[in-house]
This record gives sequence, C-alpha cells and structure tokens, in this order.
Amino acid sequence: MDDFLAQQAMQIILFAGDARVNCKNALTAVETTDFNAATAEMAKAKQNITEAHKIQTNTIQGEMAENNPVYPHSLLFTHAQDTLMTIYSEINIANHLIKIAQQLNERIQLLEKQQEKRD
Repeated sequence: MDDFLAQQAMQIILFAGDARVNCKNALTAVETTDFNAATAEMAKAKQNITEAHKIQTNTIQGEMAENNPVYPHSLLFTHAQDTLMTIYSEINIANHLIKIAQQLNERIQLLEKQQEKRD
C-alpha cells in the first residue's frame, strides 16, 4: 500500500475516532443535564469529523486530478471511509437526542415550577 494513502487513512480514523469520543462525552453530559458541556463536546465532534472529511475529500480529489498517481485499492482507506460515515451518523443521531433531552428537561422544569406555585 502507498505510504501516503496509509497516512491519510490513519488521519481519517484518528479524527473520526476523536469525534466519536466527543459525541460519547456529550451524551454522558446529557445524562446529568449538563447541556452546556454537551454543546461544547458536539462542537468539538463537528470540528473533528470535518477534519476527517476534508482529508478524505482531498485524497479523492487528488487522485482524480491530472498527472496524479492512481492509488491501488486499499482496505485501510475503505475502513477509514466506513469509520468516517458511521461516526458521522452517530453525531447526527446524538444531535437529535440532545435536542429531545433539552426539550424534555424544559418541560419538566416548567411542570416543577407550576407545582411549586400550587404548593
């Protein structure tokens, strides 16, 4: 396998993996209703997944440009792309779950305030 392609694949995997950790940290923060921490972690996840996507795009576009080498099929690069897309999906789902949790938390707080007024 080409060293350049292997390096690009590993960078994609590393950035995507960091995004997965950020996503997990965000969901853990939601468990304790720390929505500020969750938002910060999701921002980091977005940065990391964007970097991974840039590397993938640049690698593919580089191969498609004139006078550039055509890389042989790489199982590692395929794995990197799969990892990228899987974690991208996890981020999308986590964003929705966080919104749902925030809405539920707001409703609960409103109900608690209404109950306090009654007591």
